[in-house]
Amino acid sequence: MTTAVQQIMLGRAAGNERDARETLSRIRAAGYDAVELNRFMIHPTGLFVRLLTRMAGMPSGAGGKLDWPALVRESGLSVVSLHADLGSIEREPDAVIADSESLSTERIVVTGMYRFDYGDGGAVRELARRLNETGERMKASGLRLLYHNHNAELLRTGCGITAYELLLNETDPALVGFEFDSYWFTEAGADAGGWMKKLGRRMELWHVTDRGVMRPKNTVTPILKADVTEAGRGSMNLDSLADIAEENGCAAAVLETHRNFAQGDPVKSLEISAEWMRRRFQR
Repeated sequence: MTTAVQQIMLGRAAGNERDARETLSRIRAAGYDAVELNRFMIHPTGLFVRLLTRMAGMPSGAGGKLDWPALVRESGLSVVSLHADLGSIEREPDAVIADSESLSTERIVVTGMYRFDYGDGGAVRELARRLNETGERMKASGLRLLYHNHNAELLRTGCGITAYELLLNETDPALVGFEFDSYWFTEAGADAGGWMKKLGRRMELWHVTDRGVMRPKNTVTPILKADVTEAGRGSMNLDSLADIAEENGCAAAVLETHRNFAQGDPVKSLEISAEWMRRRFQR
């Protein structure tokens, strides 16, 4: 299985060409094969998008003016997929297709919906229709559309099932696949492994994030706060999830430790996670 790093980790470490080149070099040296890029991070974006990302605790960085196709080629890494919001894909499909071609990637991943009620069954059905329509447009250009979950998809709709189940039922497997994020479902108390088995071959990419407890400087009670942590150092049974991902035929495992970095350093964090990634996938 290909191993990759999500670009959201690199915001602080790829704000200029020199830093981006060094960071990509360290990713390659750590044993990763690829990166997963985000359209809003490879193009200049407005303040609102950057603020939303920062409010979610994830650094977007200032790399929107860099030549990412050239930087990636120079690093020896590949691009496993490109994240994009559905509205942008619908408004400017040709630009999204051109981006994918410049990065030599065949996967476009919808990153979930903003200001969207996942508890509204009608809205979720409409989302499934839009995904099918967009997936068909991408397929005609030789691309594959995937949908990436967070935790909102576990809301129950008026149909008596979760939004995620409704998306699975209403989207056409020939047009829409899934990039499953096991952290967000675990964070919401769901059985990530069970969902991965339910997805089966429709799970084409896997987002790897471990979950553990932070060790604060001063603790009044024995209760600690749970947060993301480096792969293999948390409480999630990543090895069993990796078994399922392999059984599902996933093309890649994509690391995304989006905050709470070891030593406050995202590159150091992905290098620590590489120990588990190498042990698990480079056998």
